[in-house]
Amino acid sequence: MINSTSNKQIKNLVQLLTKAKARREQGLFVAEGVRMYRETPKDRLVKTYVSESFYEKEENRALLEGAEPEIVTDRVFASTSDTKTPQGILCVIRQREYTLSQMLRKENPMLMLLEDIQDPGNLGTIFRTAEAAGAAGIIMSSGTADIYNPKTIRSTMGSIYRMPFLYVKDFAPVLEQLGKRGIRTYAAHLQGSGEYTAQDYRKGCAFLIGNEGKGLTKELAQSADARIKISMSGEVESLNAAVSAAVLMFEAKRQRKRIVSAHMENRAHGSL
Repeated sequence: MINSTSNKQIKNLVQLLTKAKARREQGLFVAEGVRMYRETPKDRLVKTYVSESFYEKEENRALLEGAEPEIVTDRVFASTSDTKTPQGILCVIRQREYTLSQMLRKENPMLMLLEDIQDPGNLGTIFRTAEAAGAAGIIMSSGTADIYNPKTIRSTMGSIYRMPFLYVKDFAPVLEQLGKRGIRTYAAHLQGSGEYTAQDYRKGCAFLIGNEGKGLTKELAQSADARIKISMSGEVESLNAAVSAAVLMFEAKRQRKRIVSAHMENRAHGSL
């Protein structure tokens, strides 16, 4: 049992939790909580740490069946936790790399392009929403928050394990490749010339979402095939970045669902 915060493993855990550089250099990240443990792909699970009180409970030992967790005193575990009320379990997980080519394998892919999103909660929520809406992947500028930040990890609610993503220094090559594949790009913009519901998202599409305070840079917004807006009532000037992303992705999902429904209806009529 580890009973000292001076332990090398504990020191490294703290580094992985607090330093993006340490995460990059080691190719690892930390996820905390029972749900994240359950959803972690076992081939990427490097190490599991549990508090002494967590391990004392029979149902928790059953959860860990087949694993060899490192048991840590409650005091030491609390020093490694990023939450106010630790659940008593955290995992060290191997990072995974994706490519744009992988994202484009899906027929008529829907993609999210995020420019300098700063809030970990927003970023994690976009990941979770993207999975729910059926997106093929998320491409982020190098100025976007670290997806492996513990706060972001928690906000993804497990989608970090399933949603392909990629960081890029420059969106230009990405946009060029999307254009070659016939994937139309839409910039969410307050000065958009058309309402978002007036567009057709049934084929390959990509939505560009900008920084929470500044929005998209002028250059990137002008690079999109179309600038679209989400009309609002009252005196509200703009929506939260994650909310805007959700509105656009689920409109695309709604339109695509209509195609599937129409296809199934036609098949049903054809079999009569």
